[in-house]
Amino acid sequence: MAQPKSRARRSSSSTSYTSTLTTLIFTALCVLGIWMLTSNSVVTPKTRTPIDDNNSETTNTDLVEDTPETTTTTTTNIIQQDDPVETTTHIAEDSSRETTTNIPEEPHETTTNISEEPRETTTNTAEEPRETTTNISEEPRETTTNISEEPRETTTNILEESSESNTKSHGQRESDIYGDNAGNLSDDAMANEGGNTVKKEVSTENKVGAGSDNDQKSDNSEKEAQSVQASEEDQKGEEENNNVTQDEKENLNTKQNAEAKNVNMKENQEESMSDDQQSFDVQKGKNNDDDANVQQLREDKGEVTEKEEKTRVEDEGGEKKKVKNMRKWGQILKKEWPTQGDESEVEKKRQKEELGGGNDEVKLQDLNWSICNVSTGHDYIPCLDNEKYLKTSTRKHFVHRERHCPEDAPTCLVPLPKGYKIPIQWPASRDKIWYHNIPHTLLADVKGHQNWVKLKGEFLTFPGGGTQFIHGALHYIDFLQQAEPGIAWGTHTRVILDVGCGVGSFGGFLFERDVIAMSFAPKDEHEAQVQFALERGIPAISAVMGTQRLQFPSQVFDLIHCARCRVPWHEDGGMLLLELNRLLRPGGYFVWCATPVYQTIEEDAQIWKQMSVLTKAICWELVSIKKDKLNQVGAAFYRKPLTNECYEQREQNQPPMCKAEDDPNAAWYVPLQACMHKLPVDNERGTKWPEAWPERLQKVPDWLQASQDFAADNERWKNVVDELSNIGVSWSNVRNIMDMRASCGGFAAALKDLPVWVFNVVNIDAVDTLPLIYERGLIGIYHDWCESFSTYPRTYDLLHADHLFSNLMKRCNLVPVIAEVDRILRPGGNLIVRDEPSVIGEVENLLKSLHWEITSTSQEGLLNGKKAMWRPTS
Repeated sequence: MAQPKSRARRSSSSTSYTSTLTTLIFTALCVLGIWMLTSNSVVTPKTRTPIDDNNSETTNTDLVEDTPETTTTTTTNIIQQDDPVETTTHIAEDSSRETTTNIPEEPHETTTNISEEPRETTTNTAEEPRETTTNISEEPRETTTNISEEPRETTTNILEESSESNTKSHGQRESDIYGDNAGNLSDDAMANEGGNTVKKEVSTENKVGAGSDNDQKSDNSEKEAQSVQASEEDQKGEEENNNVTQDEKENLNTKQNAEAKNVNMKENQEESMSDDQQSFDVQKGKNNDDDANVQQLREDKGEVTEKEEKTRVEDEGGEKKKVKNMRKWGQILKKEWPTQGDESEVEKKRQKEELGGGNDEVKLQDLNWSICNVSTGHDYIPCLDNEKYLKTSTRKHFVHRERHCPEDAPTCLVPLPKGYKIPIQWPASRDKIWYHNIPHTLLADVKGHQNWVKLKGEFLTFPGGGTQFIHGALHYIDFLQQAEPGIAWGTHTRVILDVGCGVGSFGGFLFERDVIAMSFAPKDEHEAQVQFALERGIPAISAVMGTQRLQFPSQVFDLIHCARCRVPWHEDGGMLLLELNRLLRPGGYFVWCATPVYQTIEEDAQIWKQMSVLTKAICWELVSIKKDKLNQVGAAFYRKPLTNECYEQREQNQPPMCKAEDDPNAAWYVPLQACMHKLPVDNERGTKWPEAWPERLQKVPDWLQASQDFAADNERWKNVVDELSNIGVSWSNVRNIMDMRASCGGFAAALKDLPVWVFNVVNIDAVDTLPLIYERGLIGIYHDWCESFSTYPRTYDLLHADHLFSNLMKRCNLVPVIAEVDRILRPGGNLIVRDEPSVIGEVENLLKSLHWEITSTSQEGLLNGKKAMWRPTS
């Protein structure tokens, strides 16, 4: 490397050294004293190159950069001789200065070059003998040590007085720069692995061209000062390290990460360079310990993004929205569902869910299941037992009996009744159930004489009677068939709606005629009537005819039955009867068995008169009125027209026709209207009666355009019985089944030969296949699983969820959904989940937290969970 300019060389004569020693020491002390006094008041850059004694074996090279405007290239080559020398070189630059410091001694050739190459730092350590930039020969080193030893001691004594003030001044400057004011950090800060942080400044006080004596004095005095200050720095190292704030490390990493690409380190470096190597490794992400610490500091300050990738693809232009590794439980799909729900109600729900809706993500480790603290106890139905609403709601039009779900879906668990037992299997369950499973005796007390239900020991028995058929449902069913042969149970008539079903005996005995009844009744003073029906193994839901449409599509029921159902059909312009008109298939029957049909008292006579006017106005044909001599009751049989001809010939447009934009299939929170929809024409659904049962189950309707979907759904589920048997489902223990996300009804169709019934739930954000399901002779309902279902606890033996949870997780919290699953499934019942493996894992963990038994899982995304008897203690 190039030699420094205008540098005098020390005389080679040892005599010259001896004669000038006294003068040299005196002059050096004077110059050093002046220099130290000057440094107390002015922040002067300094260069320190201490060469200590030969007791150390480590060489430290700390490179500290100043402002971004200064670029530095430093090359230090050190040869290690037999007697190792500790050499420490500290180089720093100020933005306004460029300094070259050379310490020439005839036997020593030391060169430190600082060039202006852009922000590129290279440190090379070589062990090749005699090939160095800094050469320290052994013999001259001993001479230098002997000569300078005495001045060092003298300098140390003199500097003791000034070092305290110097340290104070230096510490004051460090406090100003590296203290609490983290926003004013200097760039010349670096933390090494040993915990010592060195902050140096370079000064150029020695001018090029100075005389040999002044150079020698300055050189020696600088050595003495550097020796003392080196020891001071060692004492202050730990204190200075503590002053390094998180912002220092943050700024250091921010600046050095940009430089890391240009830093090239040789793999085989001396142990003496380990600190620097680790410091550089932080920049390059190779030092795990330091990198983790600095990374954590940056994360704490919010400057490092989350480790989990969050990828979102907006749902615009028909593209699906995808969320990777993160899900927000309150985020709703942007997909419109035009056929379900009042627009304002749906929009209100959507805005709530977009804002979070109170459905924050619940971490599994934070789950603490508890018993629901409600007055209804083990009979709790969240959307029908909303105590907050029941206290303030009106009783008019049975509004208080309609669905009013809690603002936040419950995550509590419903307790088991004391003495609960696994339900009795079908068909024996039709006639008796365990008393302790539904410990209610009110109906036995007030309806026992009508053969609704009786209490016998530990059983509740059901003789099969009802208010209008005291002598049994089977006799009554045959009476209706004889009164109107066109009904043709089990062939022409397959799917019926039983309004005000009581304990479900009418629907229960219709199974013997290959008829499936969708029964419903409100949760009212007839204590637990729907719960009795479900415990017996008979399809039923809790619902009321109030101010909203029932949650079924239009024109799907072959027959609608009302036996003393206590519904005021004639009031409010016939609004409730018009709801039945919406649900009844063209050409279908309405069977009304009530006192106005066969009694002549004034009140009944007046009701019959109003009903006659109303049924004529809606073009229902009164086919016949028949009396059952055994039960001393009578029934009226009405038939809905097949075409619009009668509607068009009416003298008065009362009730009026519904507006063309009113979708008759819309049924999710849709208010009732006193109007009629036009009947289908041409090849629309409803113009033709379905095929006779059981052919209608597999017959593709003429109006169905997507026939390939129909066939694919059948093909998919044709082997489901064997498949579920292989994963632990015991069909002898299964009666009530719910397909929680039904498609075309293929799952239910595959089970037709088993003594089971399937309730097909079509989700409100899915394709509306519910009319097709009814066309096939099956039953179902619309529902949104972000809300609770309108059924009693412990009412289903098997729940089937085909990709339900992955769809729900886009809109609502999974924890309340699992709590709802636990509520409606019986102990010992099965939950079959088909979904993505990641979703299967989440569901499995939640079920395990409920102490469920996971009897089977597979890599294909199939899980079988079995509910246990476990309940939390509080």
